[in-house]
Amino acid sequence: MESSAAQRLVLRQPDDWHVHLRDGAMLAAVVNETARQFARAIVMPNLDPPVTTVAAAQSYRTRIQAAVAPGLAFTPLMTAYLTDDIDPAEIERGFKSGVFTAAKLYPAHATTNAARGVTDVARIFGVLDVMQRLGMPLLLHGEVTDHDVDVFDREAVFIDRVLAKVVAGFPGLKIVLEHITTAEAVVFVEAAGPNVGATITPHHLMINRNAMFEGGIRPHLYCLPVAKRERHRLALRRAATSGNPKFFLGTDSAPHAVRDKESACGCAGIFNAPVALQSYVTVFDEEGALDRFEAFASEHGPRFYDLPLNTGLIVLERTPWRAPSVFAAAGDQVVPFQAGASMAWTYRGLIDAST
Repeated sequence: MESSAAQRLVLRQPDDWHVHLRDGAMLAAVVNETARQFARAIVMPNLDPPVTTVAAAQSYRTRIQAAVAPGLAFTPLMTAYLTDDIDPAEIERGFKSGVFTAAKLYPAHATTNAARGVTDVARIFGVLDVMQRLGMPLLLHGEVTDHDVDVFDREAVFIDRVLAKVVAGFPGLKIVLEHITTAEAVVFVEAAGPNVGATITPHHLMINRNAMFEGGIRPHLYCLPVAKRERHRLALRRAATSGNPKFFLGTDSAPHAVRDKESACGCAGIFNAPVALQSYVTVFDEEGALDRFEAFASEHGPRFYDLPLNTGLIVLERTPWRAPSVFAAAGDQVVPFQAGASMAWTYRGLIDAST
C-alpha cells in the first residue's frame, strides 16, 4: 500500500467475501455498486428458490455477468445453499468443475430465504466430510433460531452448540464464520486453528444496537445478525484492525426495497455496497491502522481461499463526500448505509498500475 501523508491511499483492489446480489430487477440495480469497488465477490445463494445445484449456480452466474456494466472487470464466485437433503456428489461436482467456490450453511429460518436451510447440522455431516476432503470452504450464518434464545445471544449460543462441534468433528474443514458480531466470535476465531476465519461487515464496525432506535425505529439499520452492544463493536474493530489474517472483508451488503424495509414486518439487511470501502477505511483511520487496511481488504481473504491476489490498484482519498440518500431499484427505492451522510473518504476507483 502506498500513501501520501495518509491523504491518499493506493492499494491492491479488494474482494468482497460475502455479498447478496439478489436477482432480476434488483440484481440489475445493485450489482455495479459492488463491481465498481471489488474485483471478486462471494455471492450468497439464498434466492427463491435457492441455489442448490451446479446448473442453478451456472445460470445465476450468467445473469450476474450480463448485468455488470461494460468496462467493469468483476468475477462472481458462486456458492451452494446447503439443505438437509443436499446431494454430496453435486457439491463435489460443482467444486471440482470450478462452479462452486464454497457452500453456505443457513440454519433453517435464520434470515432472508432461509426456510430451506439446515435444521440440524448432523444431517449434513456426509457433505461436510466431502468438503473437508476437497478443501472446500464452509460458510456459516452463525446463529441458532430457537425461540427461547434471546436474539442478541444467538451468535454466542451457535458457537457453543454448533460451531465448536463442527470444528472438533472436522478439524481439516475450512470454515468462515460470516458477519461476526460478538466478542465471543472474535475470541473463538482467534483461538481456533488456521482453517477457521471470519468476515466482518462495515456496519457492524460502525454501529451498535442503539443505532436502530435513535429517535424511533430505524429499519434500514436492521440486519441479521443484529448489531450488538458497544463492547462487541469495539471487539470487532480490534479484530479487524489487528493484522490477524483470520479476519477479512465481507460486506454482507443486502438490499431490500423501501416497501419491504418500512413495513409491519421489515426485512433484515443493510445495503452498504455504495459506501463499503469508504466505511471500512474510515474505521481503520479512526483506529490509527491505515497501514493494516490493505491486508484486511485485499490479502487475508484470497489467501484464506487459496486464490491469487488481485493485481489491479485502487485509490482512496481523504476528501469529504456525501453518500447517496436513495437508489432507484426494482420499481421502488433502496436506502443505502450512511444515507445522505458526509463521509471523510472518497473512492476514486481503479488506476493504471503502470503509471
